[in-house]
Amino acid sequence: MARQLDTLDKALIGLLGEDGRLPLAAAAEKVGVSRPTVVSHVKALTGDGVLRVTGLIDASQVGDLTTALVGLTLDKFRLDEILQKVADLDEVSWAAVVTGRYDIVAEVITDQGVAGLYGFLNRSLLEVGGIASSEIFVVMKAARKWSSLPRGLTNAWMERDGA
Repeated sequence: MARQLDTLDKALIGLLGEDGRLPLAAAAEKVGVSRPTVVSHVKALTGDGVLRVTGLIDASQVGDLTTALVGLTLDKFRLDEILQKVADLDEVSWAAVVTGRYDIVAEVITDQGVAGLYGFLNRSLLEVGGIASSEIFVVMKAARKWSSLPRGLTNAWMERDGA
């Protein structure tokens, strides 16, 4: 069941959405409550899976990244299963079940350009199975688009750079 947010939860999510490094004492001062109250709310929000404070990237500001949206049509209606498999792929930053022409839409980010997108379509999606068709939309330019990098990309960067 979805968690209901109170006014304080919404205010804290808004503040941390603007600056995830905002000290909780400063957040408490801005919303007019004690620091322990803010700590307990943030702990509950993160514990319930509602809030995750993370570093986001504007992929359009990084020269070697290519972002694409991929629309997927399933051959059988196994939404939850396929959604999870797609979301778990190394190149995927997020995936969602949607209404309309596609069953699932995913955001893919790669540092391998068109070859990385081709590999995603030809190898990664093939391993998922259950996909009747796909359509890929390369993002040419975006505004106010912050992304969490896919796990596979950050791992590849760390391995290549020896981190």
